Amino acid sequence: MRKTFWLICFVLLLSSCKDAATGASELQDSGWSVDVSALPKKTSVNRKALAILKDWKAYNAFEANFDRLYKTEYREDFVLTLEELVESQKLWAKSNYPVPFDIPQIRGRQKVLKTYILKIKGDLEYRQDPETSIKEMIGAFNNLREHFNIVVNSNLPEDLFPNEKN
Repeated sequence: MRKTFWLICFVLLLSSCKDAATGASELQDSGWSVDVSALPKKTSVNRKALAILKDWKAYNAFEANFDRLYKTEYREDFVLTLEELVESQKLWAKSNYPVPFDIPQIRGRQKVLKTYILKIKGDLEYRQDPETSIKEMIGAFNNLREHFNIVVNSNLPEDLFPNEKN
């Protein structure tokens, strides 16, 4: 009777360990994947703005890292690309802005973009689906690029608003 009892306990112990190991592997395999072809495309910048942006090395480094987001396939690649994006964004924020783009509107849109980058980083940290955050970040980047176009196409004289300071 005692041998049967211990045998049953041993079998139950083995079977419970096997189920726990299977559950843990399922948690690790529940990976993340984003269909990069479904992500919004970048807004184009007109020639005037592009001429100014081509000499802004910090912005170009950020944009190159941003373009890599569209080429990532795995979560690990995406995390590395996002880390590089955070670092290049910090350098971009500290860099010297070209004169037409050294305005609060551009800096504000850059801070919004930084917020969405950090939101994606948080989503990845807590194993949440970052797809909506990625789309919001791309939207913020597109708004920034659209504002580059607005700034260079603006025909208002600067002395029109004498009380406004950059």
